[in-house]
Amino acid sequence: MNLFNLEGKTALVTGGIHGLGMAMAEGLASAGAELIITNNVKEPLDEAIELYKKKGFKATGYVFDVTDETEAEKQVAAMEANHGKIDILVNNAGIIMRVLAIDMPVADFRKVIDVDLVGPFIMSKLVAKGMIARQSGKIINICSMMSELGRDNVSAYASAKGGLKMLTRNLATEWAKYNIQVNAIGPGYFATSQTAPIRVDGHPFNDFIISRTPAGRWGDPEDLAGTAVFLASDASKFVNGQVIYVDGGILATIGKPANE
Repeated sequence: MNLFNLEGKTALVTGGIHGLGMAMAEGLASAGAELIITNNVKEPLDEAIELYKKKGFKATGYVFDVTDETEAEKQVAAMEANHGKIDILVNNAGIIMRVLAIDMPVADFRKVIDVDLVGPFIMSKLVAKGMIARQSGKIINICSMMSELGRDNVSAYASAKGGLKMLTRNLATEWAKYNIQVNAIGPGYFATSQTAPIRVDGHPFNDFIISRTPAGRWGDPEDLAGTAVFLASDASKFVNGQVIYVDGGILATIGKPANE
């Protein structure tokens, strides 16, 4: 089990203030990692840090926008000065805008790409400098089933997440020689506060997800913790450039026949 031990490691989780980001961060902390959590708004970040501390985890918050390279560079430098090093980076910060492509303003399309794709590039580039110097590091990007599949209303999000899959592979290719592993997690549909309004019996989308998922249920946020720990630990030291889909089997099947 020492393969999964993260004691003495520092994990930076962008946007880890709730939902899946918090679940993954708690998984890393439970394995022994010290947490650095970021957000672009202070109040919810402060509330999240208090929650981490109440659970007995060591966590520190930093407020900045991951798409602002100049500010991100200052903040990463401060993190390294305050914490000594960043061993694990989880690029979790992201947004989605549900608008038909024909109706979506270009400015909104660019904003989603900026946060969901350019942000992970900026953070990976900045944090990797220290990892390269130490010849060790783990970067985990948060992709999506939209890295593989299309859906109505999410053209910008799917474009960004598809790009993030290829960024993951390319950074893995460039940085493997420095003993840095760059991988990704692709979550399926999870039971979070954001999905609560539609996770009710009789709601068409709730019924669709349950019938479309071989596991027959929504994922629990904690279902992501083990995958995050695996990709952050020595257990995955020869795993590189991969996207692990934690989706209850959705991507493995064409779905049930209508008459089944």
